[in-house]
Amino acid sequence: MSRVPKCVMIIAGEASGDLHGSNLIKSLKQRDENIFIMGVGGHAMRAAGARILFDAKRLSVVGATEVIAKLPAIFQGLSLVKRALKSVKPDLLILIDFPDFNLMAAKTARALGIPVLYYICPQVWAWRTGRVEKMKKKVDQLAVILPFEEDFYESRGLPATFVGHPLLDTIHLPEDTIEEKEPLCIGLLPGSRSKEISRMFPVMLQAAANLKKSNPGFSFIVSIAPTVDRNMIESMIADHGLGDIKIVSEHVSKVFAECSLVIATSGTVTLEAALYGVPMVIVYKASLLTSWIARLMLKVKYIGLANLIAGKELVPELIQGDANPDNIADIVTEMVFDKEGLEILRRKLLETRNLLGGPGASERTADMAIKMMSQKKRFLLPYEDEDER
Repeated sequence: MSRVPKCVMIIAGEASGDLHGSNLIKSLKQRDENIFIMGVGGHAMRAAGARILFDAKRLSVVGATEVIAKLPAIFQGLSLVKRALKSVKPDLLILIDFPDFNLMAAKTARALGIPVLYYICPQVWAWRTGRVEKMKKKVDQLAVILPFEEDFYESRGLPATFVGHPLLDTIHLPEDTIEEKEPLCIGLLPGSRSKEISRMFPVMLQAAANLKKSNPGFSFIVSIAPTVDRNMIESMIADHGLGDIKIVSEHVSKVFAECSLVIATSGTVTLEAALYGVPMVIVYKASLLTSWIARLMLKVKYIGLANLIAGKELVPELIQGDANPDNIADIVTEMVFDKEGLEILRRKLLETRNLLGGPGASERTADMAIKMMSQKKRFLLPYEDEDER
């Protein structure tokens, strides 16, 4: 008699989660080629073999103000996920980041007795620490990707295992050596979302114009994601009189290979820069509402992942009003002309590689998932929840 295939639902609400979800799917299928995987994701997860119930790009938001515009899609997606959980009753629900949506889905799964594994957890150590109590009621196991997260969650009663950072599964790092680069080449990394770009790129361009005025020998490269409108980027560059800026739409590593320093919007790309040993200035501006909420709730000193992992400020961070063209230009000038300091910073950033557990996050998480399903453990008895009717 043939064995009934296992079924897993995976929910990834953003492009990065879709990529990490696709690698996890590949690892799961290496362990069980008959496993059926469905959920919320994008092109990468679909290409890896998942049946996509709802496209993640309809859910992706930045900041508190953008959530309002996406509410209809969010409720539609959540309703579909809940119906699928109830009708299919998968053997496991795997959540990837995207906490507000995912924790609501987890509530339905636990009500149905479906085990829940959270991979790439909410950054509750940074803000909204009250989510820990919600997670304890809705999530059975955490696969965490930052070294300090394991102790943070374990000390608060949540089973957590450090699996390493999935970024190390998706990029090909050069050897742990420092190559001499042209000191006057600066990279601009404005982000991958239109809201981020419209807010941050003009600031970067004005800083570049200031730098070019005082240092005519400076050159600039801008990295854009494949989903970004190139015409929009070219128009913004022209508006600032910087038509000679090189635009790179390939992987950001192409920019890292040429530049001695980058100006980067806060995000995962800052960790990539650290792993490549590229010094940076981290900048970020949010809407007034999002900024006000963050000031009330933020629990950490730094926003840059390299700084958070190191536990100190390795690279400068300029946030809100401090992220202005004059400040950025002054700091960049000081950094690029301090050759010895830049070399020391490069080596400190390369040390980040040793703190992230090495490649294999997808494999280790897949092993956890298979173990959870093989145990057939149900952490809550099914019950009818008024909120789930």
